[in-house]
Amino acid sequence: MITPLDIQNKEFSKSLNGYRVDDVQSFLGELMRDYERCYKENIEIKEKMDLLKSKLKHYDTLESTLQNTLVVAQKSAEDLTVNAREKSENIVKEAELEATKIVEQAHKRVESKNLELEKLKEEMIVFKLRFRTLLNSELEALEQFYKESNIDSGGLMNE
Repeated sequence: MITPLDIQNKEFSKSLNGYRVDDVQSFLGELMRDYERCYKENIEIKEKMDLLKSKLKHYDTLESTLQNTLVVAQKSAEDLTVNAREKSENIVKEAELEATKIVEQAHKRVESKNLELEKLKEEMIVFKLRFRTLLNSELEALEQFYKESNIDSGGLMNE
C-alpha cells in the first residue's frame, strides 16, 4: 500500500512538453494531505474494529458462559428438587415404619398385659376357690371340734 510519505517523495521525470511542475507539486500536496488523512482514518478504523472484535469475542464468551451457568443452575435446581423430594419421601417412609413399629409394640404390650390380666384373673379365681375351700374346711373342722367337745356352735357348752 502506498503511504503518504511515498506520495511526498515521488519524483517525476521532466520532459519538454510536460506538465507544469508547480501544478503537479500542488496537486500532489493536496493528494498527499487527503491520502494521509484517509490513511490515518483507516488505521483508526482498523484499531477500533480490532477493539470491537475483541469486545464482541468477550461478549460472545460471556454469553456462552452465562448460558452454561444457566444450564448448570437449572440442572442443579432440578437435582436439588429431586433430592429433596427423595429425602422427604424417605423421611416419611421411615416415620411410617417407626410408627408401625411403635403401634406393633403397643399392640404386643396390650396383648401381654391382657394375658397377664387373664392369668391374674385365673389366679384370683383359683385363690378364691382355695380360700373358700380352706374356709369351708376350717368351718367344718371347727364344727367337728364343737361336736366333739360338746360345745354348741354358739359358743356355749352342751350340758
